Amino acid sequence: MTSHQVQLLFVDVALILLLARWLGHLTARLQQPPVVGEILAGVLLGPSLLNGAVSDTLFPADIRPLLSGLANIGVALFMFGVGLELEGSILRGRGRAVSGAALGSTLIPFALGVGTAFYLLRTHETRNNAAFVVFIGLSVSVTAFPVLARILTDRGLGRTALGGVALATAAAVDVVAWVALAGVQAAVGGGEQHWRVALTVPYLVVMVLAVRPALHRLLVPGGTAAPFAPWNFAVVLIGALLSAAATEAMGMHFIFGAFLFGVIMPRKGAEALLADIRDRTGQVTSLLLPAYFVVAGLKVDLGGLGSGDLLDLGLILLVAVAGKFGGTYLGARSHGLPPRPASALAALMNTRGLTELVILGVGLQLGLLDGSLYSLMVVMAVVTTVMTGPLLSRIYRRPVEVPRSTRIGIPDSESAAARSAQESIPAGERGR
Repeated sequence: MTSHQVQLLFVDVALILLLARWLGHLTARLQQPPVVGEILAGVLLGPSLLNGAVSDTLFPADIRPLLSGLANIGVALFMFGVGLELEGSILRGRGRAVSGAALGSTLIPFALGVGTAFYLLRTHETRNNAAFVVFIGLSVSVTAFPVLARILTDRGLGRTALGGVALATAAAVDVVAWVALAGVQAAVGGGEQHWRVALTVPYLVVMVLAVRPALHRLLVPGGTAAPFAPWNFAVVLIGALLSAAATEAMGMHFIFGAFLFGVIMPRKGAEALLADIRDRTGQVTSLLLPAYFVVAGLKVDLGGLGSGDLLDLGLILLVAVAGKFGGTYLGARSHGLPPRPASALAALMNTRGLTELVILGVGLQLGLLDGSLYSLMVVMAVVTTVMTGPLLSRIYRRPVEVPRSTRIGIPDSESAAARSAQESIPAGERGR
């Protein structure tokens, strides 16, 4: 790197952090998740502003790969944190309402998204038509677990029965989304990569049967977590990054390796240790993730959208909102959840946040999305995240008790799983 590149990189990172923090704080004051402001910061620094004059000046071509490297590390650690949050206690014993809501929240928007994909194929070129159709269905079906948890905390719903159902539903939908995305990438990878993708099966076996017990012996010797030490945190970070590198080498995206490493982390007897790891990882990602928003924003050009693109945007928003809200509501109601809690759950599941941006980034990298469609999908992610809070306020001003028959395993007064999940999310990752 030349001296000029070093100077410009430092200035860019400082500017990214300043603008992301300022807009994140501003949107938080407007009772919106900070991720909304951070995404807007990335879009404002991209080609949408002044026909790209700002982005070309601040982020020349020789600096962008450096920012992408920082962004990728931030996303990998974020996905590790998402995997760390998906504790089995959240997914187990949450009642019939969770299964109904999860199915409705996934299948109905996916089906509508598939239909929309066939319409979009008329005007948007893609690398693989079949994978494109599945990907669009997947992209309108996702829910952002961290954003949902932040909203529950802000609204005082984290310790309610509805909060427990919402967290369990979002966790189930997230697991399905990442598995489906891995399948899409495997299909798009091409014949020469299929033999590498097949290595993911023995890799999963090794991670579960060998790496997980080794982590338990190292971090929880004798069934009790060892006192936190910098070496423990270093081992965890090394493992997450190596797992990310392994899946990338297999022809899969690095986010899957980082996510898997978070999932296999030992839980029993390691609660305090994991809390420390979450906090420290959150501090790192809070510094690196804003770079990801800018890298994503550099690919969003709203100024170049025409009238046909706006019609496509309207259709995408309609399908994303109606499919997610309607599917979740029908699924929850079919399993006994009352109308108002079912509506509140549907509004919560409609939020997408950074999770959607990560998925869209994979689609763009795979050649499934062109530049204009990627821009439209980013707008959809922002709009659906912004509308969740106001919609929830209108629907659910006062909590309604969820009948016992629909919440097997959730205590009458509060949900222990909901409380645990809320407290487990580091401050730096909440609202994403």
